Amino acid sequence: MTTSTAFASVSALVRRETSMVYDEGKEYLVEARLNPLAAARGLGLEEYVARLAFDADERRKVVDALTINETSWFRDHTPYQAFTDAMLPALLERRQITRRLRIWSAACSSGQEAYSIAMLLDQHLPPGWSYEIVATDISTAMLERVRAGRYSQVEVNRGLPATSLVRYFTRVGRDWEITERLRERVTVKHLNLAAPYVGLGSFDVIWLRNVLIYFEAATKQDILRRMLPMLADDGYLLLGSSETTLDMPADLAAAWQREQIGRVPTYRRASAARSLTPSLTSTGA
Repeated sequence: MTTSTAFASVSALVRRETSMVYDEGKEYLVEARLNPLAAARGLGLEEYVARLAFDADERRKVVDALTINETSWFRDHTPYQAFTDAMLPALLERRQITRRLRIWSAACSSGQEAYSIAMLLDQHLPPGWSYEIVATDISTAMLERVRAGRYSQVEVNRGLPATSLVRYFTRVGRDWEITERLRERVTVKHLNLAAPYVGLGSFDVIWLRNVLIYFEAATKQDILRRMLPMLADDGYLLLGSSETTLDMPADLAAAWQREQIGRVPTYRRASAARSLTPSLTSTGA
């Protein structure tokens, strides 16, 4: 960016609003994402950054622009295979009375993860079963995209099988729109993972993939502590391939019991979890 002061100001804003860390060396990324916003206002980058101090609408746009939104359909594939091969059959056996599943797609970005899960449930749930997928993200722009369920040709080309495109999407102009029966199963909520979780309920599976890497250690620990009571006693937590609970404090690492399913590590609530008292407020917010 033009000055270190401008970068420090933007970095502090994003950290305050999201707890995501933009260290020195990321100036090029911040500049690339903010230049279009500044140009839309007819301002230079430094002028635009100065405007953020008193313009809440532009601050929200900056947070949206700097939230990492990298995603694709059935990303990395193996977690979805583990879900259908092992997690789902076990949950179906244990939920015979309620015949209902709740799944949390945390940091859902534009919705490809949530809708990938919805497609699998549509294919594998027995008749008479229902499900809800709660998709949360800090970016209001991304959440609007999840609600719309509409994707470009480039986006559907990233990991979506042709059979799923035919089965679940309708062509709308130059885009593809996911079928309403899947959209109505996805509940969209605005949520900062580093802030308190209110009114979400409990879940059978929590997908928290490829997001903890963007937080500092204290915030990661706080998120994982507060997710303990959000997961059913026999539920599953899925992290990204480069994320783990093993580098956490001893009590927290013990609370999450690692269980390998093929090549995919999952995390379950260990008996020690019942003795933990999760914090009610964020250390990073």
